[in-house]
Amino acid sequence: MGDTSKLLMDHYESEHWREVQQDVGILGNSEKIRQLIETIEQVAPTDISVLISGESGTGKELIARAVHKRSRRRDQPLITVNCGAIPDGILESELFGHEKGSFTGAAGQRKGYFELAHKGSIFLDEIGELPLSIQVKLLRVLEEREFMRVGGTTLQSVDIRFIAATNRNLEEDVHKGHFRQDLYYRLNAIHIKAPSLRERREDIVVLAKKFAADFCRNNLIEFQGFTDGAFHLMEEYSWPGNVRELRNLVEKVIVLERGQRIDDRILSKYINTFDDHRNLPVPLDKPKDELERELLLRVLLEIKSEIAQLRELVMMGVPQRYSLKPWGGEAPNQYAHAPDGQANAATPESVSEMEKEMIKATLIKTGGNKRKAAKVLGLSERTLYRKINKYGLRDNES
Repeated sequence: MGDTSKLLMDHYESEHWREVQQDVGILGNSEKIRQLIETIEQVAPTDISVLISGESGTGKELIARAVHKRSRRRDQPLITVNCGAIPDGILESELFGHEKGSFTGAAGQRKGYFELAHKGSIFLDEIGELPLSIQVKLLRVLEEREFMRVGGTTLQSVDIRFIAATNRNLEEDVHKGHFRQDLYYRLNAIHIKAPSLRERREDIVVLAKKFAADFCRNNLIEFQGFTDGAFHLMEEYSWPGNVRELRNLVEKVIVLERGQRIDDRILSKYINTFDDHRNLPVPLDKPKDELERELLLRVLLEIKSEIAQLRELVMMGVPQRYSLKPWGGEAPNQYAHAPDGQANAATPESVSEMEKEMIKATLIKTGGNKRKAAKVLGLSERTLYRKINKYGLRDNES
């Protein structure tokens, strides 16, 4: 009976595990992922505040959605706010709402994100980007569940669950005076750390197969798959961009290699390109500002490579339904008819000029959509706006 009971219990746990994974969309069989989902299952049914930390690309928003989805508020809204993407001048109005006539352009009363999240959850992404003036008011909402709209005189009460995320070291920011200590402790009631992909290498194959299947199905692509050697190379790579980088690599290699079977030789062309840029020697005896400029240069080189590949995809003119099989003969020259100054653009003479050109090219590719451009460049919208003003890149230029 003892063995039978254990088998039944193992089967139940296995079925429950698959059910939870399918529900929240967090894939993987590693111990890190099992611990993560167990924590979500424990925390979600309560209304306790949750702070999610982790490197960029580890899926912090996915964890926030999982917490909400497994909570009693699952049928109510989850409002997501990127605190680093909203300019300072309108941030307070966006969060708290405003009354008619409270400032120039306030033609009517407007509800903010907190009111929109009433009865549900609010996810404050990049919480470390909030200015101190807003942090004070956020603390009151956390403690009292009430606030005033901009220009208002009446307290508004809300019933919301707070989930926040950051890729910064908030403890260090607290010590430097950039983040309020009382707000940090209030948000950090439960701390969930999103594991990096390096900490869960056994999940890489599962994730890569999932990303490939989803991408091919959504884009009607025929793909011959990855070899064991390619998967081994993925498992050996450091993945500084984490799950987001893995997904981007899988999708890019499927398109650029026209759906053929990807082995380690083919894949190494893409992975080594990333590693070469990140592993350039950095002399540590240089001044801090010079080191920062060198690091920025590496990032810009990576962005330049990505934009070149995006340009190739755009100029290929891919039809709605197609088969990405190896082409016969030589590939056509996609840049044969490129406008002068694009195919053979001169290399910028300085880091600042390169940064300006990267931003300008990205704005052109996104049709002037600054939100999309910020995502491509890996910047917050606020930072992008600042750099646009710095380099004088007006709308008529972009």
